[in-house]
Amino acid sequence: MRFVFALALVIPATALAAAAPQTSEKDVGEKAADPASKMICKRFVRTGSLVDSYRVCKTKIEWQRSRDLLRQSSGSTGCKSVQMEDPCS
Repeated sequence: MRFVFALALVIPATALAAAAPQTSEKDVGEKAADPASKMICKRFVRTGSLVDSYRVCKTKIEWQRSRDLLRQSSGSTGCKSVQMEDPCS
């Protein structure tokens, strides 16, 4: 009878130990990653469609670089491109 009682105490304890998530050193390194290398996914609607969309995933730095290139390549930089006296006031 004691054996059955002892066995009843040991089995749930081993099941809890097996069910507990174990963190490895690899997981800890992933959590401490550089915030600039974080992946950001954005969804865009295809031109000419109301429902068809596509998804683009880039790192935070890549999104910033894309915005900077777009600003540089566009001819308009707000008030600076207008040839009028004080156009932004």
